[in-house]
Amino acid sequence: MYSKKLYAGWADMDFNSHMKNTAFLDKSADVRMLYFSENGFPMEEFVRLKLGPVIMKDEVEYFREVGLLQEITVTLSMAGLAADGSRFLIRNEILRQDGKPCCRVTSMGGWLDLAARKVVPPPEALLVALQALTKTSDFQILPSSIKDAV
Repeated sequence: MYSKKLYAGWADMDFNSHMKNTAFLDKSADVRMLYFSENGFPMEEFVRLKLGPVIMKDEVEYFREVGLLQEITVTLSMAGLAADGSRFLIRNEILRQDGKPCCRVTSMGGWLDLAARKVVPPPEALLVALQALTKTSDFQILPSSIKDAV
């Protein structure tokens, strides 16, 4: 399973001295983009293609607190995918150094054609990268986001 070790930084903290809710979303997005970059789609490639990931919905579940400078592991897996790749359900698990879960972020997204401003299927190489992610135990096949798709 794809994962990265990160740290809860000063800007990630809230008034209660633990990692704030938006920081979990930010760490999840960072790990997604690291995965794409390491699999042939660095930011420059998305710019060249005039294509970008668009998140339509995030579901966040909290389990344990994360403190300042605490090391965390953020995993990335595939919870759902349309056959054409136009829609995906990506899951990030955030774990403390002791392996205990802190948070789960499940994000529904697609691929935005930045010129046409509409959701499109990804290029074949990007679809292959999505398909290569470890599937969650509750993985589901999603309907296409393309209106004229069958």
